Amino acid sequence: MPNETEVSKQASQETEQLAAQRAKTRARNARWDLDVAVFLFAVMIIVIILLFQGIGIEIVAPVAVFGLVMVWLVGWRRGRQLYQFFYKEELSKLEHDLGETIEETIEETIEEKVQKALRERWK
Repeated sequence: MPNETEVSKQASQETEQLAAQRAKTRARNARWDLDVAVFLFAVMIIVIILLFQGIGIEIVAPVAVFGLVMVWLVGWRRGRQLYQFFYKEELSKLEHDLGETIEETIEETIEEKVQKALRERWK
C-alpha cells in the first residue's frame, strides 16, 4: 500500500504533466499571433516589390529565405515565452483546484463523521 509521500509525489507529477500539456497546447495556438502574420505579410510584399523591380532571383531568394527564417524564429521564441507563462498559470490553477478538492473531501469526511455520531446518539 503506497504511503502519503508516494501518493503526493504521483499527484504532483500528474499535475505538472497536465499543466505542461495544457500550456503546450495554448502556446502552440497563440504562437502565430497578429504580429507574426503582419511580419510575414511584409516579407511577402518586399519579395513581390523586388521581383516587380526586376531584381534578380539571386538577391530575391535570400531575402525571402531570410524573411521566412525570421518569421519562424520570432514564432518559436514567442511560443517558448508563452509556454513558460501558460505553464505557470496552469500549474497554479491546477494546484488551487487540487487544494479545493482536498478541502471539500476533508469537509465531507468531517460532515459524514458528525452525521454518523448524531445518528448513533439518536438511536
